[in-house]
Amino acid sequence: MSKSSRTQEHFVAPVDSDVLPETDAVQDGQAPLSMWGEAWRNLRRRPLFIISALLILLIIAVAAFPQLFTQTPPDGACYLTDSNAGPRPGHPLGFTLQGCDVYARLIYGTRASVLVGIITTACVVLLGGTLGALAGYYGGWLDTVIARLGDIFFALPLILGAIIVMQLPMFRENRNIWTVVLTLVVFGWPQIARITRGAVISVRNADFVVASRALGVSRFQALVKHVLPNALAPVIVTATISLGTFIVAEATLSFLGIGLPPDIMSWGNDISAAQTSLRANPAALLWPAGALSVTVLSFIMLGDAVRDALDPKARKL
Repeated sequence: MSKSSRTQEHFVAPVDSDVLPETDAVQDGQAPLSMWGEAWRNLRRRPLFIISALLILLIIAVAAFPQLFTQTPPDGACYLTDSNAGPRPGHPLGFTLQGCDVYARLIYGTRASVLVGIITTACVVLLGGTLGALAGYYGGWLDTVIARLGDIFFALPLILGAIIVMQLPMFRENRNIWTVVLTLVVFGWPQIARITRGAVISVRNADFVVASRALGVSRFQALVKHVLPNALAPVIVTATISLGTFIVAEATLSFLGIGLPPDIMSWGNDISAAQTSLRANPAALLWPAGALSVTVLSFIMLGDAVRDALDPKARKL
């Protein structure tokens, strides 16, 4: 055998060591996963999802059961002798300018801030999702009217529009959680409506929708049973991220003095009250601001994880 022939020899693995049959094997007894099942399997493997979900569960637990995390009443034990005092046993974060416990106010202020975000997001998804689905599925003059209506509200940014509305006499004299929620919903629904409209348009002419219509399913039933379930993924992702945005919007309005009234404890009100004693006691401002930042970051991370799980094309390599 020549030297050139020996150099061209290739190693061939034995037939018994071939791993292709095991790799290509199909488990007939296992049912295929749906889109949501596949997404849940991917989410459970993502540290980003686990960390954000645990943080959100902790925040919700604090908002629902604040008495489990502190025994100090937030407003019932305020003494001017403790004004801007530092931490001490039983009061780990110190006191505010009015002598109130910072930790107790931080815990009890979670409820209002998170409640505004959750209620606003639910109302925005319900209103914007309904209008967007109808516009995308039926089209025509209905699509034109809803699109132009959304453009009108898009002309004003969320915070700027909320500031203008909250300055109206009927809102300024009756400030509470529901007026803040109503204001944020008015300027927050167009984004969800546009995303829902685009998702519905991409699904409405799919083969399974056409087949359902051929079998006698009405247009509205096809929208509810077939189109919407397959168009929810981008809506859920946007709603998750928007929840943090609405919490920040409430805190901004309260910081400006036009959001929740001072008698309702929230992180925005605490930040606003602490700015007068920032130099003497920065901790009174930094703790609620830190809690606000962690909460918003948790929802943003959750939205990113859900987006990557539901949309494989958007996954970061």
